[in-house]
Amino acid sequence: MNPKKIRIPILFLFAFLTFACVYIEIPTDLATPQAPAGSESKGWNGVATEVKKTDSGDLRIYLTIQNETGDWSTMQSVADKPAILATSDGKTTNCDTVFVNTGEHRLAPGFQMRGYSTGKMEEPETQLIYVECKGAEAVPGSTLSIDYVAYGGILDDYIPDANETDGTLEIELDKIVPDLVYPIATPMDGLIQESGVSITGLSDNVVTLLDTQRTDTGFVFTWQNFNPSKFPLKTHIGTPPVIGSDGILYGVYESLDIAPIPITPPKGNVEWTTEVKAPQDVKGFYILLSVETNKPRTYKSYVLDITDK
Repeated sequence: MNPKKIRIPILFLFAFLTFACVYIEIPTDLATPQAPAGSESKGWNGVATEVKKTDSGDLRIYLTIQNETGDWSTMQSVADKPAILATSDGKTTNCDTVFVNTGEHRLAPGFQMRGYSTGKMEEPETQLIYVECKGAEAVPGSTLSIDYVAYGGILDDYIPDANETDGTLEIELDKIVPDLVYPIATPMDGLIQESGVSITGLSDNVVTLLDTQRTDTGFVFTWQNFNPSKFPLKTHIGTPPVIGSDGILYGVYESLDIAPIPITPPKGNVEWTTEVKAPQDVKGFYILLSVETNKPRTYKSYVLDITDK
């Protein structure tokens, strides 16, 4: 048999398998996100909302963290490093119990939160943000210092630690603010989108939220992807979390490409659903949506308004 005749069908098969999973990259300069108008980077901020003694006599300080970076950002207290409680006379206490982070999610600029979901996706638990200081007292003039690291901008799953910054939350315990309004601390022009907005993602695919249903346990979202290209492909959005008027970010974080998404045929549409558990009595929710864009496993984030649900 002629070797050339064998080679030709093999090349056609290779080309088909390659293009079945092809990703068409948008030029980088077109995909660079712009910070919302009116934003200015001040880092992360923290506010004490309650100071109380636990049943064991320890000092617990409940906090709200505020994203004042001017960009989407995730933050967490530095691992294995205590918070420091300092009194006006110079005495310090190490506070070893520190639950201060965004639950691995990126929080929108200008938003604030006081808790997040942990555990399993099917049976999540709510973790409030607080620091606990064993045997301490919050005398007048006390301050709490928490070192943190943050990661901002577009999420690249191949380089998750990109755009790292660090800082220290300095919280005055004489200034307790129990009546904060959630989840927006500082409104940003152009940040919040209508729920049905069409979002262009990877390879010019268009992602749209078609429907939002409130259930006894949370939300069911119906999504649509339109694929204008010549090749079958998919656009990952993970399982988008929500945040509402109680300041809790609901939805256990997982890598955004884990959630199953059907392949969209060329020049076609496909629909699928995601679910997130959230209390039925909480209102004023927003979806924090990340859409694969620019290149595979790289995500740009959006806020979708579902406050009427």
